Amino acid sequence: MSELRPNLIALQTIVYREVRRFLRIWPQTLLPPAITMVLYFVIFGNLIGQRIGEMDGFAYMDYIVPGLIMMSVITNAYSNVVSSFFGSKFQRNIEELMVAPMSPHVILIGYIAGGVLRGLGVAFIVTLLSLFFTDLQVHNLGITMLVILLAATIFAFGGFINAVYARSFDDISIVPTFVLTPLTYLGGVFYSIHLLSPFWQTVSLANPILHMVNAFRYGILGVSDIHIGTAIGFMLVAAALLYLFCVHLLISGRGMRQ
Repeated sequence: MSELRPNLIALQTIVYREVRRFLRIWPQTLLPPAITMVLYFVIFGNLIGQRIGEMDGFAYMDYIVPGLIMMSVITNAYSNVVSSFFGSKFQRNIEELMVAPMSPHVILIGYIAGGVLRGLGVAFIVTLLSLFFTDLQVHNLGITMLVILLAATIFAFGGFINAVYARSFDDISIVPTFVLTPLTYLGGVFYSIHLLSPFWQTVSLANPILHMVNAFRYGILGVSDIHIGTAIGFMLVAAALLYLFCVHLLISGRGMRQ
């Protein structure tokens, strides 16, 4: 009990700092994703969607809204952690955390919680904006919340790993540009993989974002291109493995001790 209280105070402090950080600069962290999503709603949903018609029995606008919400969660959870943790490395104050009498689990959970909360905050804003364009219904609230939390957590871990290995500010933009963006656009946000040939449908299953988007779409609309149990199981295993790997990185001090 004597060790638990200091760690809880440390965790609360890190989470408070992370939340205060992205709220303080909300014109850079919360406003741009909202504007971007509105443009997607207008261009893809209204203009192009009217020509496409229905997708899997739903209006095209209704079909893409869950994918767009998930896309905003993924990018913001990732970018919050990678920028915050690398900033701590760059300013050399991460060394103070490393030598402080707190568990590496506390440090990791604090940063991840900040990324998850930013992702959920942006998702809430985007969801409110989507109500101006579509009548959003929730098919299964439990699955919806579970999937969005797991997706935000997984990519917050991804941002942490990127920050650990990054040596310059250029390094933290490589993964979002050349990995995250292609996987997102090819992850079934704007289309059903049933439109693809059998070969490319099989290839698409290797894209982790496809599982997240479809699981979230099932929670909202009740339809999915893949088995919902498989998608959730994949996310649970991925989150557990990434957690263990990130803790290992903190304990080893890789990229953090000079």
